[in-house]
Amino acid sequence: MIKGSNVTLAALSENTGSVIVSLGWGSPTGEGDADVSVLLLDENGKVRSDTDFYFYNNLVAADGSVQLLGKTPTADGSEDRISFDLTVVPPEVDRIVVAASRYGGARFGELEGVRLTLADGAGENLLRFTVEDADSVSAIIFGELYRRGEDWKFRAIGQGYDAGLAGLATDFGVDIDDDAAAEAQDSVADDEQADRAVAGAADEPAPQETPVAVPAPRRPDEDAGPKKPSARLRTAKKKVTLPKVAKKTLAENDSWRGARLFPVSALKSDRDREMRATSLLLSVMAQVPEFGRRLTAAFGSPAGRMESFTEVTLPHGDTPRRPDGVIRVERAGKLWTALVEAKTNGNALKADQVQAYMDIAARRGYEAVITLSNDVALEGSPLVDVKIDGRRKHKVALRHLSWAEVAHQAQMLIRHEGVGNAAHAWLLQELLHYLQHENSGCHGFQNMGPAWVPVRKGIDDETLCQGDPRALEVVESWERLVRQVCLGLGGELGQKVLPVQRAKRGMEPEERRRYLADQLCYHGKLQAEVRIEGMPGVMAISADLRTSKLRTSIEVPAPGQGYPLSLVKRLIRHLSEAPADLHIETLVEGETGGPRGTLERLRPEPADLLPKGSGTRITGFRLSLSKGMGSSRGNAESGFIRSVDDAVRRFHATVVVHLDRATPRRALSKEAPVVTG
Repeated sequence: MIKGSNVTLAALSENTGSVIVSLGWGSPTGEGDADVSVLLLDENGKVRSDTDFYFYNNLVAADGSVQLLGKTPTADGSEDRISFDLTVVPPEVDRIVVAASRYGGARFGELEGVRLTLADGAGENLLRFTVEDADSVSAIIFGELYRRGEDWKFRAIGQGYDAGLAGLATDFGVDIDDDAAAEAQDSVADDEQADRAVAGAADEPAPQETPVAVPAPRRPDEDAGPKKPSARLRTAKKKVTLPKVAKKTLAENDSWRGARLFPVSALKSDRDREMRATSLLLSVMAQVPEFGRRLTAAFGSPAGRMESFTEVTLPHGDTPRRPDGVIRVERAGKLWTALVEAKTNGNALKADQVQAYMDIAARRGYEAVITLSNDVALEGSPLVDVKIDGRRKHKVALRHLSWAEVAHQAQMLIRHEGVGNAAHAWLLQELLHYLQHENSGCHGFQNMGPAWVPVRKGIDDETLCQGDPRALEVVESWERLVRQVCLGLGGELGQKVLPVQRAKRGMEPEERRRYLADQLCYHGKLQAEVRIEGMPGVMAISADLRTSKLRTSIEVPAPGQGYPLSLVKRLIRHLSEAPADLHIETLVEGETGGPRGTLERLRPEPADLLPKGSGTRITGFRLSLSKGMGSSRGNAESGFIRSVDDAVRRFHATVVVHLDRATPRRALSKEAPVVTG
């Protein structure tokens, strides 16, 4: 679409009762980001109340009409998805505005590929709109969904705002409290001051519970009259999370094991593991609405009453089929149905089974087929190839969940975000304990594939040639592993952890992976980058298959002010609890490398990190740790996977957390309006 154009959704698809709108962008550094927001407007172009404004502090509409689903990595950056159930949007809502904003002085002109895509309930992309003139603005209205009679239409807008999220919200009737905002502006200024120093800032992290407000310009007519009392936008009732410290046990000694709701000791076969895991997951999804909704919203499910079933028999030619499970959601008298096919213990999905369930779903009018396994799906690389009969009017969405993602979502709810009551928290905790047990078969991605050993041997004896398809298989397995590591670390931290996938603009995922496979053949290294919310830089991971060494590193920018020796001393002091073998390198403007050394050697002599020659400017520091890639004996594949996971967690726990204390939390640098009611 081009700017200003519009289209009727029903003309593009018959399945537009629910749609997924995705806003995407990338940046040369892989660090550019923005926050999405949605406003429901009446016929006067204003919100009916503060609750019609959905953003990072107000994610879900009570009626299920809007849900912000969060970010997913793409080939050149990240993508934010929003689920709309247009069948339950209140009739007094005339328009739905979709926007995004940047924070901390950033502008959209610094990003690449700023775009919007819209998909129907089956997941098929219907339209795409690229914003070409996003220059110095800090907020953009991408487009709007609006009513025309009984139909919904979409209009491509691409309008920019200089005043950010607060200015955009004010224009649509969301009142911003100037007094509270002014106080918060001072706080944000202090945070930005601290952000200019790697060390020497406050030792204690800034509080995370209270959202920060920023001032928004008011029009003259808004200043008249009495001020309304300030009130912060509330998104939900008080929620329950598990205590960080377990209660003192009443067990007589350590050999006593607590009784579990979902025991795993009796599991003897893969079939037992598969049936038990599927039944437990589906039952908890139905009993804990927050969890069930979290897992199904991205598949087009509406917000409603959910029921789940296992071992359901469905007719299919001469041989009836029995999918592992069925999920049904009822909303306003309408049913949404998904068939579930699950595998555990590293077993692969079977194409013929999935194909049969897709055919059954199409004939019976079901909306989705969900596959669930230890494997991790990649963009542009489906786990199972199925044929879609183009003559069928009813479209079925095929979606995949990994057990690692299921565990991640459970962790996020019970340890960080909270659920409705203590019983729900306990259920999720029992499910998470089951999934993480060594006998459950739900440990996630565990196999680097049949090409792993031949590729490593080919690198060792220098016989691996560019274009070898086995190298591409290893690159895909590496990408799956990195995504799983991000899920595990993100679930523990309660923060977004996403892989950074640098690529030339317009490069497709398959083309990017072929390029990385050629680099593997040439250099013998697998490389990846990970962005952790609130972290002052991007964590790099390098697996050198020639030397069997894993290297994790991060580049930290130097403060804008201060004497070089003072900067170095602050950094060393701030890393006082980091490992002695931490390698530190000074980054110098205009040079490829600067002084370097281990933390153990630099502690008594920090001046060794200073570049030679006066006037040479320090631009930053590179911190890195190296370790072996696991034993060559036994299961080398799982040993490699464990070593990568351990290396990332160790680097974050022993190095990054110390840097994080000197850097303001990202959540506190966002523009969080204070809404007056």
